[in-house]
Amino acid sequence: MIKGLYEAHLPVSDLSNSIDFYKKLGLEVAYQNENLAFLWIEKGNSWLGLWETDKVKTPYHPSLRHIAFKVDLEDIKQAKEWLKQRGIMVRTSFGFPPEKQPLVLPNNPQAHSAIYFDDPDGNSVELITPLRLNFEEDFEMMTLEEWFIKKK
Repeated sequence: MIKGLYEAHLPVSDLSNSIDFYKKLGLEVAYQNENLAFLWIEKGNSWLGLWETDKVKTPYHPSLRHIAFKVDLEDIKQAKEWLKQRGIMVRTSFGFPPEKQPLVLPNNPQAHSAIYFDDPDGNSVELITPLRLNFEEDFEMMTLEEWFIKKK
């Protein structure tokens, strides 16, 4: 029945500014009106709704103002430079400063590599890729570089 996630939504304070930000990430405007825009994440498969509203002042919590975009492993390795070229700064997450990202999340039995940054309204944006699925192995959160050293 369910094939994937089609849409997610975020509150924004300035729709035009937010559209520009997400276009820098490679998203394409699919629909726009005065207070709402849908941007294709993957055309025909998923999109992001941006709603201009005063609700953007709702305090951040990952369950309310967070989105994660799936990327390939090779892309996550280059993500910091790719974001820097677009004027987007990586932020400290889980105690890992930007220079220590991408990091590896130990969500046993899964492991994912991720990098975090904020949109213009402080919504949390994540680039994430699976490293392994359904494999039990306890480990502490670490950098992606440490993950590859450990796996050798």
